[in-house]
Amino acid sequence: MQSPEYVQISMAAAKSLGYFPNTFRRDSFLRGLNLLVTYDELCTARCAYCGLNRARDAEEDDRTFIRVQWPTYAVSDIIERLKNDGGQLRRVCVGMITHPRAFDDMNTIIHRFRTESGRPVSALISPTAIRDPKRLVQTREAGADIATVAVDAATADLFDLYRGKSVRGPHRWDLYWETVAECARVFGRGNAGVHLVAGLGETEQQMVETIQRAHDLGANAHLFSFFPEAGTALEHHPQPSYGQYRRVQLARYLINRGHARAEQMAFDEQGRLVGFGVDDDLLEDCIKFGEPFMTSGCPGADGRVACNRPFGNERAGRPIRNYAFEPEVEDVALIRYQMKDYAGFGDGRG
Repeated sequence: MQSPEYVQISMAAAKSLGYFPNTFRRDSFLRGLNLLVTYDELCTARCAYCGLNRARDAEEDDRTFIRVQWPTYAVSDIIERLKNDGGQLRRVCVGMITHPRAFDDMNTIIHRFRTESGRPVSALISPTAIRDPKRLVQTREAGADIATVAVDAATADLFDLYRGKSVRGPHRWDLYWETVAECARVFGRGNAGVHLVAGLGETEQQMVETIQRAHDLGANAHLFSFFPEAGTALEHHPQPSYGQYRRVQLARYLINRGHARAEQMAFDEQGRLVGFGVDDDLLEDCIKFGEPFMTSGCPGADGRVACNRPFGNERAGRPIRNYAFEPEVEDVALIRYQMKDYAGFGDGRG
């Protein structure tokens, strides 16, 4: 069961399409269908935190990615189910792994979903697998309207430490950013994206500056909170504190919306955000409805985030990091409390 005839889908997508009972917390629901190309040989990269790392200490049946199983189904069956989902799933994202066949197979799958389901389609690119960023024109011609690159690490040193030479991995920082720039050129400003993972060891200032770099290239930053996968080299690495994550979420929102720039923001001697570079009224308007703290991802046709990944960054029984729905009044009150935490410890409950 290999691509392009088969793909892996997130557990949230499997539930939404009826492969498993749909049991999301707080009446939330998935709005985006996340797919991954799949091969018997697995991913050839060795990213230290990734559940797809072929060197991971896990049995095949126990492998997870972003902490959940990704079951494999036929593309034809997924498309038929998607046609009958009532419009709940508003965008499809086809993701690559690092494999010689991944780019061509991704484009084949994109073309099928775009022409047979009619949904807008994003491409999640592995620069190492395509080698020449100019090949992205083929992805646009296949039917994708957005292309995103999972840079993940906020600095070149962390990228090398967890994805590059330090782990004997094939990925290279400069190629990734060259590909981000080409995504913006081929698909247009705002139709390119960058995945960034908070909590790999960067300071808040370093993450904010990287978000600004992406924005200046024409790419929106989509923020994830680090989550340790069992059996990986970082299985005991802590998640970022709620204070750190909340402040970076707000900074990302302000930069992506064009309200502020990284160089206008203020940081203390430890690189922690202490000023957001906007007036108090604007800051209050951004916080009170909770939108900066919702999942960031590619939009659907209505302009709202479709890739909302319900509870993808969460631990059971802990406060939510990325809200898959509009935060309620009590949620926003907790967020305000969390934002003021500079101690870097605690469970964020308030």
